[in-house]
Amino acid sequence: QVQLVESGGGLVQAGDSLRLSCAASGRTFSMYDMGWFRQAPGKEREFVAHITWSAGSTFYADSVKGRFTISRDSAKNTLYLQMNNLKPADTAVYYCAARNDYYKRYDAISAYGYWGQGTQVTVSS
Repeated sequence: QVQLVESGGGLVQAGDSLRLSCAASGRTFSMYDMGWFRQAPGKEREFVAHITWSAGSTFYADSVKGRFTISRDSAKNTLYLQMNNLKPADTAVYYCAARNDYYKRYDAISAYGYWGQGTQVTVSS
């Protein structure tokens, strides 16, 4: 099993930056592809970013590409999401997740079997 705990969310103004962290424990963190998802009020949970177990490849939703950066530090068992130039549309609960089904797309919720509880990001105009 993998346990994931997000932190770093908060209330910021448009144009500000935040760095979210996801601390992992349990099974070896470095063996999993990892992802960030978010869910805004009235919307379904959506894909934000993905990083492979080897950290050799990253993928981003078009809505955040160029503004967000996903990274991982295996020595610290921690996943990060650096969010720059935040917009009100980025307001959501952000979740980190560990992928366990490689038959599904990297941006599919069902591809990830382990989830954190989420951290709230609110961006005011």
